[in-house]
Amino acid sequence: MQSTATSKLFSSFDSQRARDVCVDMLASAGITVGGSQPWDITVRDERLWTRILRDGTLGGGEAYVEGWWDSAAVDQTIERLQRIKGIDALRDNWKILPHLIKARVFNLQTIRRAFGNGQRHYDIGNDLYEAMLDRRMLYTCALWSTGAKTLEEAQDAKLALVCTKLDLRPGMRVLDLGCGWGGFAAYAAERHGVEVVGLTVSKEQVRYAKENYQQLPVDIRLDDYRNATGTYDAVVSVGLMEHVGPKNYRGYMELVDRCLAKDGVAFVHTIGGNRARAHIDPWFDKYVFPGATLPSLAQLVTAMEGILIPEDIHNIGEEYDPTLMAWFERFDAAWPQLRGRYDDRFYRMWKFYLLASAGSFRARAQQLFQIVMTRRGTRAPAGRRG
Repeated sequence: MQSTATSKLFSSFDSQRARDVCVDMLASAGITVGGSQPWDITVRDERLWTRILRDGTLGGGEAYVEGWWDSAAVDQTIERLQRIKGIDALRDNWKILPHLIKARVFNLQTIRRAFGNGQRHYDIGNDLYEAMLDRRMLYTCALWSTGAKTLEEAQDAKLALVCTKLDLRPGMRVLDLGCGWGGFAAYAAERHGVEVVGLTVSKEQVRYAKENYQQLPVDIRLDDYRNATGTYDAVVSVGLMEHVGPKNYRGYMELVDRCLAKDGVAFVHTIGGNRARAHIDPWFDKYVFPGATLPSLAQLVTAMEGILIPEDIHNIGEEYDPTLMAWFERFDAAWPQLRGRYDDRFYRMWKFYLLASAGSFRARAQQLFQIVMTRRGTRAPAGRRG
C-alpha cells in the first residue's frame, strides 16, 4: 500500500511540476522533448509526466506501448538514461516495494511457476521467433567480435566458443539445462559427435526440436531443469540462469555437482546485473520475462562455494547490443507477415523490449557472463578461456 508520506508527495505534484522534474532529468541525459536528435522524445499525452513519477519504469514502458511518447531511436534514448542512472532512479520508487517484498519472502521460480512463466514468453508462437532469430533459433547473445558480418555467423561463433570452453569430444554426454529450441544441442552433436539431453519448460520449443533434430543424438524433453538425472561429461546452461532465481542458485550448483561426471566441466552463459537484486525491472517482469531475475557475479560465485571452482569468467556483454539490434531489424522487417497474429500493441511492446535492452547493454548497465566450472581436484579444462 502507498504510504501517507508518498501520497502527500504525489498529491503535491501538479502536472507542470511533474513535467519540470522529468524534463530536467531528460536534459541531464542530453534528451530534449520535441528535439530533432534521434534520441529525443515526442510526447503525445501530457499525463506522461505524473505517470512516470508515480509508476517509475513500469509507467514509462506502459506509456510507450500505449503511444503516449515516442522516439526515433528508443535504444539511444534508453542508453542515455542508463548512463546517468536515470533508469535506476525511476525503478527504485515505491511502486517496486510489493515486488521486492514478494521476491524476498517467496520463491518466485518454483517448478509450477516455471512452466507458467515459460508458456507466457516462449510459447507465444514459433513463427515470431523464426522470423526474429537465426536459423538455429538461438535466443541468447551472439559473438560479433570474431569478425562476424551476419547474425548466423555471430551465433555460430558463439556456439564454437562454448564448445571450445567445454572441450567437447566425440562420445561425450552433455546435459543442456534450459535448452531452448535445441540449437546448441544440435550444433554440439553435429560438429563434435556428442550426445545431448536437453530440458525446457516450453512445449513449443520441444515440438520444434523434435521436428527438426530427429536425425541427431539429441533428446529434448519437456521438464524443469531441477528434475535432471544421470551423469554427464558436461553440464551446460545457455540462457537459463536468468530464470533460476536467487533462492535457487545454490540448488542449481548442487544439481550440477550431482550430474557431473568425474573430471567433467560445467558452463553457464547468463545475463548478469551490476549488483544483486531480488527482481527484474517491473515492466519486464509484467510484460516480457515474468519471474526472471538477473544474477550478479557475486551471487553466482557465492553459490558455487565448496561445490564448484570458477575456472574462467568471461564478460561479453558488449556483444548483446548488436545481437538485440539484429533481432529487432528482423522482427521489424517481418512485421507485415506477423501482424495477422499479433496486434499493434504487441508490436510496440516487443519493439520497446528489444530496443530498451540494446540501450541498456550499450550503456553497460547489464553484462553477459560466461563461466566455466569444475570440481576441486579436476584438471583445468584445456579450452576454458576459448
